[in-house]
Amino acid sequence: MLWNSRRVVWLLAVLACCVGLHSSLRAADLKVGDAAPEFEAQDDSGKTWKSSDYVGKKFIVVYFYPADCTGGCTKQAQGYRDDQAKLAGSDIVVVGVSGDTVGNHAFFKKKEKLNFPLLADIDGSIAAKFGVPHTKGDKEVTAELDGKKEILKRSVTTQRWTYVIGKDGKILLKRDKVDKPADDSKVVLEAVAKAS
Repeated sequence: MLWNSRRVVWLLAVLACCVGLHSSLRAADLKVGDAAPEFEAQDDSGKTWKSSDYVGKKFIVVYFYPADCTGGCTKQAQGYRDDQAKLAGSDIVVVGVSGDTVGNHAFFKKKEKLNFPLLADIDGSIAAKFGVPHTKGDKEVTAELDGKKEILKRSVTTQRWTYVIGKDGKILLKRDKVDKPADDSKVVLEAVAKAS
């Protein structure tokens, strides 16, 4: 009887692993031409940002990044900030997504004078919809603004991936390797120009 109980527990554990693996593989299979998942989250001002408000009207850049106020993430955000006029001129709306809180995003946006919304994916649910790898666990970054140091805490850290959603609601571009964060906005502009 004891052997059977152990065997049942083992089989259940294997089954749970397989189900989890299957769902993560399915999410990670999101590719160019697939319908983009709908999503919503609070932005840096605490308002709800919904992808459904833009599908059919604009190209949507959803760029996932690890953390506010860190080296590569700051360069990537600055690139989108500096190219904002070109992006808007090409009918592109940009949202940055990380596991940081609304408060962290507000701090980062003010510090870097960012001109696009940052979405708080504090539970990693948006990253999961797009198949973007992310880890859970508390982490923090110390940053300074106007001579004051702040500790920015987050509980989810996302890998750096970028998606462009076409006006038809389908994935136009998937970048699961963003080796040069500062150039991400330029790669996006080129992809949209080719598709237009």
